[in-house]
Amino acid sequence: MSSAKIEDKFNALELARAAALEDAPKPEQVGELVSISYDETADSDEARIATYLFEASLPAYVGWRWAVTVAKVEDSSSATICDVVLLPGVESLLAPEWIAYKDRLLPGDVGPGDIVPTSADDARLVPGYAALPGDEELDLAQHFEFGLGRARVLSITGRDLAAQRWYAGDRGPNNPISQQAPKPCNSCGFFIPIAGSLRSAFGVCANILSPDDARVVSVDHGCGAHSEALVVTD
Repeated sequence: MSSAKIEDKFNALELARAAALEDAPKPEQVGELVSISYDETADSDEARIATYLFEASLPAYVGWRWAVTVAKVEDSSSATICDVVLLPGVESLLAPEWIAYKDRLLPGDVGPGDIVPTSADDARLVPGYAALPGDEELDLAQHFEFGLGRARVLSITGRDLAAQRWYAGDRGPNNPISQQAPKPCNSCGFFIPIAGSLRSAFGVCANILSPDDARVVSVDHGCGAHSEALVVTD
């Protein structure tokens, strides 16, 4: 609320603001006037004490207020400062809405030694045996590829979410480096197709000179380090 819209019966707004500025570590940490409240004394119908609240812009004190208490002995007397304190606002003591730990994590949050448990009902995963084909006979390499020996493998949902994320990211086709590349990754000698159902859409870059070296790239991604990007000389 603007200070111009609040009636100042004591005419002490500038005095109160100056007191708050003197108490604050930095001048910019005293903001706009929030409100003025008046207290009447027991032996008078006239207000003799007023509290001026200003916004407080301090780290770790979100929603707090500078409270400057001002007193006037008589109507004709000058206002004097009684106290300057920080007080919590109405919303400053409210805990934020609870967000589960797994929903607070962002890409890049996991560091050395961090453990991120995966819930038993994670829709991105299915039991390893669920990925095996029907009655086909498989060799050991095929067993591993399909997931035998692992407790869980990617579900269709997990695979689709990964594909959408990779394709829409920096190593998909919709970015400046791909759009200015001489040729797409699927025609590059450094492109290694990945195994499984995503083979036709993604691979891994093996060019040390590429910004995507050792990263999953889409077949229609590209960069200037394409194996067939030859320099034409006269």
